[in-house]
Amino acid sequence: MSQPLLTLDFLDKEAPAAEAPPGGEVRVSAATRTGRQRKLYIESYGCQMNFSDSEIVSSILFDEGFDTTDDLASADLVLLNTCSIREKAEQTVRMRLTQINSHKKRRPAMLVGVLGCMAERLKSKFLEEEKIVDLVVGPDAYRDLPQLIRQVDDGQKGVNVLLSREETYADITPVRLNSNGVSAFISIMRGCDNMCSFCVVPFTRGRERSRDAHSILREARDLVAAGYREVTLLGQNVDSYKWTSADGAERVNFAQLLEQVALVSPALRVRFSTSHPKDITDEVLHIMARHDNICKFIHLPAQSGNSRVLALMNRTYDRAWYEERVRAIRRILGEDCAISSDMIAGFCSETEDEHRDTLSLMEHVRYDMAYMFFYSERPGTLAARKLADDVPLEVKKRRLQEIIDLQQRHSAERNQRGVGRVHRVLVENFSKRSKEHLSGRNSQNQVVIFPKQNFAKGDYVDVLVHSSSASTMLGEAV
Repeated sequence: MSQPLLTLDFLDKEAPAAEAPPGGEVRVSAATRTGRQRKLYIESYGCQMNFSDSEIVSSILFDEGFDTTDDLASADLVLLNTCSIREKAEQTVRMRLTQINSHKKRRPAMLVGVLGCMAERLKSKFLEEEKIVDLVVGPDAYRDLPQLIRQVDDGQKGVNVLLSREETYADITPVRLNSNGVSAFISIMRGCDNMCSFCVVPFTRGRERSRDAHSILREARDLVAAGYREVTLLGQNVDSYKWTSADGAERVNFAQLLEQVALVSPALRVRFSTSHPKDITDEVLHIMARHDNICKFIHLPAQSGNSRVLALMNRTYDRAWYEERVRAIRRILGEDCAISSDMIAGFCSETEDEHRDTLSLMEHVRYDMAYMFFYSERPGTLAARKLADDVPLEVKKRRLQEIIDLQQRHSAERNQRGVGRVHRVLVENFSKRSKEHLSGRNSQNQVVIFPKQNFAKGDYVDVLVHSSSASTMLGEAV
């Protein structure tokens, strides 16, 4: 049997201090084995939103007679759920499609499709020029998959990349792929109205729309009933969530939704991602402070520490605004609240002094973790149309390495703060290195490893931490 080109070690890895950027993650569908006649294999690339979308796709196709499989060679339908956030992600997908087509030559009946963010931008290349796929389906057209598959079965090509102003998939119960049975994603909104000049998401995922609050709460309750202990509320910009009922009688903002989900069960941990610095409010921070089961962790992407560069990025805030939001987090939630970030090295026209401003912002905030990468021009973005990508690659790489090195030090310092303290840890799995140790995370999203004893996945365990590194903390149950 041919083996996948991509290593899948990430499925059970402990989170490093300096995470790989979102475009670098890959996940493969787990096998469901319910006796359905056709087999669906999905590889998902990029962000948590893509992983959540693959669960929606699996649910739609489950009802159409597809079980999921983790064996590419036995699949009747192979779908790659793609990411366009970085050039490397697109290169990886192209390389993967070449390999998958070697399977297709041996099994001509195998259908191959591309979903998600690459679909709209590269549909003509995939379908007509390179002729390497049968299906191209955008992120708002997954309900159309059964019809498109029937078209392909009849010898036609299947394509639907239309974006929607209404689609939220609120009524679809996701099939939880690669679930550890402890943590689950709940998508609360789709699309993005922010036009950051470096970002392709508004063009690939469409305008922002929020999901019915009642359907979100139902999904949270169903997950608790199924034994899940943690949910992550997902959106490109969760702080701009706003839902109004058809009759206008109900209006729910993100702070109110966050509290309602927290009240579903005191045993349910609640996380959320991603926050935009221009939108995160004191109301959200006070709700977090009010409820112990809302995790004290905020992903607050800065992208740069220089106000001129932020303006070129069209981030709509400056450094002073960002620093004020960090002060609000520290004032309301305290020094122990974890903050993570995204950082881009070598954006268009960035000078050496402006790069040092990013380093100085990192020194000021002391992030617990960061996604860090150098600028990669994405076709179709505002930056690609209006700004020159004029920072030499070797300069970008050197600046990125300086950012990574600094973040490694800060991550180690932030983890060291936890030494000598007792942490409430939700057990997620065995440690990657030993079946005699368990791995879980505390409220601050820090990975904690401790001896298994009689504890099991899904337990809350109080752990006294005795040592740490930049990526993990080690301790003993108390």
